Amino acid sequence: MIKRMTAALVLLLSALFLTACHGSRGLPAFEVPEAFDAGKQYEISFWAKNDTNKVQTKIYEKAISDFEALYPNITVNIRLYTDYGKIYNDVITNIATKTTPNVCITYPDHIATYMTGEDVVVPLDSLIKDGKYGLGGSELAYDGPAEEEIIPEFLRECRIGGALFALPYMRSTEACYVNRTFVEKLGYTLPDVLTWDYVWEVSEAAAKKNPDGTYAVNGQNVMIPFIYKSTDNMMIQMLKQRGGGYSLSDGTIEIFNDTTRQILLETASHVKTGAFSTFKISGYPANFLNAGQCIFAIDSTAGATWMGSKAPLVDISEDRIVQFETAVMAIPQSDREHPQMISQGPSVCLFNKDDPQEVLASWLFMQYLLTNDVQTAYARTEGYVPVTSKAQNSEEYKDYLSRIGEDNSEHYDVKIKASNLLLDNMKNTFTTPVFNGSTSLRDAAGQMIENTVKSVRRKETVDDRYIDDLFASVTSLYRLDQISKNDGAKKELGPLPVTSVILISALAAAWVIILILFVITAVRRRRRK
Repeated sequence: MIKRMTAALVLLLSALFLTACHGSRGLPAFEVPEAFDAGKQYEISFWAKNDTNKVQTKIYEKAISDFEALYPNITVNIRLYTDYGKIYNDVITNIATKTTPNVCITYPDHIATYMTGEDVVVPLDSLIKDGKYGLGGSELAYDGPAEEEIIPEFLRECRIGGALFALPYMRSTEACYVNRTFVEKLGYTLPDVLTWDYVWEVSEAAAKKNPDGTYAVNGQNVMIPFIYKSTDNMMIQMLKQRGGGYSLSDGTIEIFNDTTRQILLETASHVKTGAFSTFKISGYPANFLNAGQCIFAIDSTAGATWMGSKAPLVDISEDRIVQFETAVMAIPQSDREHPQMISQGPSVCLFNKDDPQEVLASWLFMQYLLTNDVQTAYARTEGYVPVTSKAQNSEEYKDYLSRIGEDNSEHYDVKIKASNLLLDNMKNTFTTPVFNGSTSLRDAAGQMIENTVKSVRRKETVDDRYIDDLFASVTSLYRLDQISKNDGAKKELGPLPVTSVILISALAAAWVIILILFVITAVRRRRRK
């Protein structure tokens, strides 16, 4: 009896650990049902992210309410997160227990890791083309966009290994928010297109001090002329503009090259003079910009409502705000004639379930997020742009853009300028290759800049030997040497996040304890007999 129970225990534990390591198994590949069963009740979960923005929360709630009115047999339960990384960790953890959400706002880099679980994420190519329930399908209870009405560049971002695994939800890019008043005070005029040489030159000029130790340009004790929020984007975009390698779609890592080395040495030289810092090291760029302590603040267009003297959202006290004219410009370029900037923003993916009807119900809701009402309402909250030409060309959205500067809330001029920046540059945007491990590579790209900035501030020498060691350390830290070339989207290439490992280990330990107690109890009962 004990031997049998021990064997059973070993088998159960083996199955548990295999599930934890390799993701969910046993889900049937999804096939589109012939018809949606409207007579059955469905309860689906939707995981979304917002930055404690109550307006965005209300948009989600209204979208769910309007959708449920169209489909009374579908109930949508929303779970809000303040960070995409937390969504990522929770999804990874829940793959093992088959408790993933039905619909999730996420990024293609994250989806590539979700796909290490077999048939976990539903490929959408057959769904979007389905005549009844696909994009613009005849059986939809709402006026959704057709496939050709989704901006091609945005839809292309959602392809992994040649197949479509997500739909774009909102799109943004990065903008350089500039204190034009201080630029002109320093004797410069803003060009039509910022270059890295120009930004570095003005930043160095702004780092000059008065004899009493205050900064000449603002008369304050604090001035960080140039602050970058997302240093991963900084590295990626500088490499793209300068023709340096980053990665290939098959998972080949190319980032450890001479161009990267030059970027790090260049960055170090400007940190040394006090002209440059980062969000992680010094703080939120908008706070310094609004206090007159920064001239070039680079952040997402989705953060536009925090930027400028009259920003509707601020994190500093009113008495610290300095009045200045805010210019919204594309990020600095290496080639003025061929600007390049990253396209970013959340996408939406669909998770597989045992019941195809439940997946279809989830797909109906997922599509609804691309309707004009939802797209235009969400785009008005920040410097996002709708992902469909249908919404971009709607009278409602055009009216919104035309009312720029009417107020400092919905029509805040900096926010609408940020939206127009992306609308005018959609052809100049690019995305990075997506594969299982691309998230780690992105993190490593930013970490190299962060480490370099920290080292300079600690008076360490940043030279070729330093960079050689840095290349080796980030390779080890992010296990980039373990990312294999892609021979299928579901190949396991990268480690789980530390949080997920801890959670899965805790779950395994709990089952071990339960099973041991079960064995002990069974043995005792047998002895009593």
